[in-house]
Amino acid sequence: MPDQEEGNQNQQQERPSPQQQQPEPPPVDRPPQQAQQQPQQQQQQQPPPQNRDRRNQPHHQQRQGQRQRHQGGRREGQPFQRGEGGNDLSIVIPVYNEEQSLRELYDAIRNAAQRVGRYEVIFIDDGSTDGSMRVLQELRQRDRRVKIIRFRRNYGKSAALSVGFAHAEGNIIITMDADLQDDPDEIPNLVAEIKKGYDLVSGWKKKRYDPLSKTIPSRFFNFVTSILTGIRIHDFNCGLKAYRKEVAKEVKVYGELHRYIPVLAHYLGYKIGEIKVQHRSRKYGKTKFGSGRFWKGFLDLLTVIFTTRYLQRPLHLFGFWGMCFVIAGVAVDGYLVYLKFTEGAALSNRPLFTGGILMIIVGVQFVSVGLLGELISRTRSTSEKEYSIREVWK
Repeated sequence: MPDQEEGNQNQQQERPSPQQQQPEPPPVDRPPQQAQQQPQQQQQQQPPPQNRDRRNQPHHQQRQGQRQRHQGGRREGQPFQRGEGGNDLSIVIPVYNEEQSLRELYDAIRNAAQRVGRYEVIFIDDGSTDGSMRVLQELRQRDRRVKIIRFRRNYGKSAALSVGFAHAEGNIIITMDADLQDDPDEIPNLVAEIKKGYDLVSGWKKKRYDPLSKTIPSRFFNFVTSILTGIRIHDFNCGLKAYRKEVAKEVKVYGELHRYIPVLAHYLGYKIGEIKVQHRSRKYGKTKFGSGRFWKGFLDLLTVIFTTRYLQRPLHLFGFWGMCFVIAGVAVDGYLVYLKFTEGAALSNRPLFTGGILMIIVGVQFVSVGLLGELISRTRSTSEKEYSIREVWK
């Protein structure tokens, strides 16, 4: 009996309390949970695709680019793909028969642009007839940041800039000429001015290394343009400029209006600035602009003034001068008619009477042209592109 009582007491001591009787999860369930956690940890430890070393990507990107086709004349099989985005800087350079200067220009741009951040260089071959395209392809093989757009023929600097602006992906866009007269070392200075709050910064070649046949007419041209447009900068035609991305995308450049991009941007409400830049003497080749650019520039100035001030209200321009002519003609003929009835003066031998009639006719024609312009401005549609792209390498 004592043995049975001791056994019962031992059983009571070994019996667990109600809180201790909760079943524990079987140990066989733990390995599957650990097996599920390990792949998740491995996935978290793997770097995202965009952070992988880019040296492993070119072959894959090339195969993707070869499968893509560009509308507008790109040859089948040529690489065309959008950049990865996020470029800090895009450098747009029109090229026309500048074979000798392209390699040196590229090296100088690379040294200057890498101090700013991520960048791309867009060369627009404006129908070159020398070996410029061959050199550009060599540069493209060395550096994938080099992009090439090739025209079928020479369309001019305005068309080249317009296409370059459309393909640029950088937050800040730099334009410069390909003849080495624009110094790429000025790129960081232009970018710094943009970051100060300007929307467009134009270079000022205060000390120029050009013959007097170019410098004197250029100064007169810039002075007249500044007076007529109200923009106080010294060098409208300097190829070295910096733009915010939205400026380059919004300004419409056509014909030969590349000289007046600051005027067009100012009309849209953007803030224009200017800094002094280094100008170099021409090292290779010869200038592509003759004496005809001066009278063409004056006509383009009239075009800019009209399109920026009176494009939506042409009657305000033509109607004003038309009414001036009509009032002058009526005043002259009215005075002569008064003399006819008061003093009996003959009108047949008075050429001024014919001149008054002519002024009335010219005034009516001016008003009519203004009314026709109003009708056209109400019904006009956006013009189509004036250029044809042969190849695009991006």
